[in-house]
Amino acid sequence: MSTVPVTSDDQATAIRSIHLMASGDLADLEAVYTADAVNREAVNEPPDTRGGGPAAVLATARWLRTAFSELAWEIHDSVQDGDLVVVHATMSGRQTGPFVAYGPDAGITAVFPPLGRRFAVTQTHWFRMRDGRVAEHWANRDDLGMGQQLGWTPPTPAYMPACCWPNAGCSALRPHPECPGRPLTRPERPHVPQRAAGVTV
Repeated sequence: MSTVPVTSDDQATAIRSIHLMASGDLADLEAVYTADAVNREAVNEPPDTRGGGPAAVLATARWLRTAFSELAWEIHDSVQDGDLVVVHATMSGRQTGPFVAYGPDAGITAVFPPLGRRFAVTQTHWFRMRDGRVAEHWANRDDLGMGQQLGWTPPTPAYMPACCWPNAGCSALRPHPECPGRPLTRPERPHVPQRAAGVTV
């Protein structure tokens, strides 16, 4: 939803690119991103988001959709200066799937299981435009605020063992059977899944 007047085609395209993260397909993204578009935020996203162009952007969208349902962005402000468009928005949704966090080396750093909670956080998105399409994107986000609303931080004793840490022998996309996310019964000795000899997880 947009609640501000749009004064240029570039602004309209940038705003549309945000909304497409919730429901757009590859053809939709190809209409608003250049073939070599760069998303600077991909440095902390899954490996398949780190290429260029619409396919990488779609990988980012799928990553978000896997964790969050009812995704929406309310647009508050949009300005343009030359080829740069800036959009201030509120992202909202409900966490209904695990959110997988990645480091700069593309390794998994944490997995946050869903509690079914809603969130709404402000963001500022920056777009470098070229020939009417997005050529580059980066953002400022309130990730701490989102984590607090979703129960990630500070984690409760009951929530901590549900987090499937890779260094504890769990796979983010294929949860290990020894990591069911059961309640923590002895806070002084949290459950740590162990790898069985000869078993790959």
